[in-house]
Amino acid sequence: MTRPLVVLDIVGLTPAMIGQHTPHLARLAGRGFACPLGTVLPAVTCSVQSTLLTGLLPRDHGAVANGWYDRDLAEIHFWRQSSRLVGGERIYQAAGRRETGYTTAKLFWWYNMYAPVDWSVTPRPSYPADGRKVLDSYSQPAELKDRLQAELGVFPLMKFWGPTAGIASTRWIADATIRILDWHRPSLTLAYLPHLDYNLQRLGPDDPAIASDLMEVDAEAGRVIDVAGELGAEVVVLSEYGITAVDRPVALNRVLREAGL
Repeated sequence: MTRPLVVLDIVGLTPAMIGQHTPHLARLAGRGFACPLGTVLPAVTCSVQSTLLTGLLPRDHGAVANGWYDRDLAEIHFWRQSSRLVGGERIYQAAGRRETGYTTAKLFWWYNMYAPVDWSVTPRPSYPADGRKVLDSYSQPAELKDRLQAELGVFPLMKFWGPTAGIASTRWIADATIRILDWHRPSLTLAYLPHLDYNLQRLGPDDPAIASDLMEVDAEAGRVIDVAGELGAEVVVLSEYGITAVDRPVALNRVLREAGL
C-alpha cells in the first residue's frame, strides 16, 4: 500500500524564505530535501494548480488565467469553481487507476466543486432569495461541511480574500486539514495555505511585515506536518509562484485594450 501523502501549497513561498522565521519548514527540508520548482505562464493560482495536478501546460488543460472574458455575455468571470472547467487527467485519478482504494481529500485548492475526489472543501457563499450573501462553504460529501463548522465555526471568508485577508483563514484550513487527516486517513491530501501571499502582494517581499507572516504560516503548516508525521504520511510543501520586487508597473489591461484584445 502506498504511504499517505500530504501536499501543502504555501503560495508565495520561495527557497530563500526558509530559515530563521520558518523553523518547521526548515526542519522538514532538513529531513528530506528542498529544491527550486519552476512555474508556468501565467503564474497565477488557477493556472499553476491545474498544471501541478495534471502535468499539462495551461494551453492544454485550459485554465489559462484566474478568469476570462465572456464575449457573448460581455462579462468577466473570475474564480469559477467547477472541476469540469479543467481538461486532462488529475494525479489522483491516475493514482486511483493504479491502486484500489486510493482516496483523496482536496481542501481549498481551486476548481474543487464536483471534483472526482472523496472529500473536498472550498469557500462558497450562499445567496438566499432575499439577496443576502451568507458566508458558507461547499463540501463533498455535503455533511462534511456541517461537521467541520460544528467544530471550527463558519469558514472566515472575509479573511480569505479582500482587504481584511489574514491568518484566520489559513488557520481554519489547517484545522480542517488536521481533522480530515484524523477522521479519514486519505491516501492523498491537498491543502492550500494562502496567508503568505496577502502581504507579498500588498507590500512586496522586502517589507519587514513579511517576517511575521512567515512565522505565522510556518506555525500553521507545522501543526499539519506534525499530525501527518504521527499518522505516517509523507509531506511535500510547494508554492505556485514567488513574488519579486518591482519598480516599473505595467498597466497590462490598458495595453491589451489598446491592442484590441
